Amino acid sequence: MSDVQIWIKETVTQNPVVLFMKGTAQFPQCGFSGKAMQLLKASGIENIVTINVLDDPEVRQGIKDYSKWPTVPQLYVNGEFVGGSDIMNEMFESGELQALLNA
Repeated sequence: MSDVQIWIKETVTQNPVVLFMKGTAQFPQCGFSGKAMQLLKASGIENIVTINVLDDPEVRQGIKDYSKWPTVPQLYVNGEFVGGSDIMNEMFESGELQALLNA
């Protein structure tokens, strides 16, 4: 396991809610990342660790390798990969996302 993979694993297991995204929570750099942040905030979650994949090409590729998921954003809850913004949106509409985040 590479240093980046180890760092990603530690990050997602040591923080309850982690979003790997393009940009920051305040300034998302793509519509999907912005949508993901909106869904998390609408779910009542305040304590979100966000990782800007644009800051580090190794992390940008590393998170895709880690999850075997080709796109960003990627949401992790309690160390488990949840999905990207489309999956988050479906889960939000059904109430699953709020239940998962507030469990």
